[in-house]
Amino acid sequence: MTIEATRPVIHCKNIFKIFGHSAQEIQGKSGGKVDQEFLDNNGLVAAVNDVSLEVYPGEMLVVMGLSGSGKSTLVRCLSRLIETTSGSINIEGEDLLAMSEKELIELRRNKMGMVFQNFALLPHKTVLENIAFPLQMRGMKKEDYVARALKMIELVSLDGRENDFPRQLSGGQQQRVGIARSLAIEPDIWFLDEPFSALDPLIRKEMQDEFLRLQSILKKTIVFITHDFDEALRLADRIAIMFHGRVEQCSTPQDIVLNPATDYVKKFTNDVPREKVLTAGAIMDEERPDDKPAAISVNQSDIIEDIAEFILGQERPVVVHDDDGNRVGMLHRDTVLKILFPGDK
Repeated sequence: MTIEATRPVIHCKNIFKIFGHSAQEIQGKSGGKVDQEFLDNNGLVAAVNDVSLEVYPGEMLVVMGLSGSGKSTLVRCLSRLIETTSGSINIEGEDLLAMSEKELIELRRNKMGMVFQNFALLPHKTVLENIAFPLQMRGMKKEDYVARALKMIELVSLDGRENDFPRQLSGGQQQRVGIARSLAIEPDIWFLDEPFSALDPLIRKEMQDEFLRLQSILKKTIVFITHDFDEALRLADRIAIMFHGRVEQCSTPQDIVLNPATDYVKKFTNDVPREKVLTAGAIMDEERPDDKPAAISVNQSDIIEDIAEFILGQERPVVVHDDDGNRVGMLHRDTVLKILFPGDK
């Protein structure tokens, strides 16, 4: 069963966040037609422009775009850190925008975790104390929040650093503390706004590995913001690409690479090493009448980079099978070459 067959955890529809004098009143007079001309004529700026998205249980939706595209504003709307101009947002079937301040606080305390680019660690508190802080705010007993914090320290591989202060940690270690603190409340929904962008490339790669490891264990529902397409391709179940406040395309990494919906999305995919993104299942053909398959098959989830040498070295097409061993398609050398090198003759 695909994730789309289940009920979404987050469902937002026609979200607008418009900045400017009397933005809400002016938008109400627009008749639902808000384009760039309308915004310019009224002196308005749409940071989020008519966005509709769904996020499913256990899914990692990566929202990406360049600086000023609206991605950070969108995640703040979804967590109601800022108020939307119009639209609807439902969290697990409940109307987020209709919640009282008390209901919103309870939701954030019990179901939402947030991690931002700024680690925001308390400098006078140790690693253990930083991670335990939100649990203390809940009124949890000391022995319980200490035990929970120690468990989070082990989860993010900071064993032995629990009594260190933030100044004694590297950037990557500080980011792990931020992640552990966010996870300590056991959130069902996790918002992360460019959490690794302040890290150097090597530490960033390590944090991505760590993040993927955590997600394989925890299966959280995640909205992850980044401006780095390589990071998006590596982490995402689906990617939403934003431009001028709009979502240009929302789909799987493979679909975005193979079928960019707009010229803007196509620019993002032009230089993507396709063999690192695409799987055998994404580019397989149906079996042809004259096919005489090679003796060895591949799995539909195999990354093309890992099997390209084998496939391209075969005179015969290669069978693709699913996890149960069922035959689901064929990889033909001419098709693989055409997809990997679309500009070549």
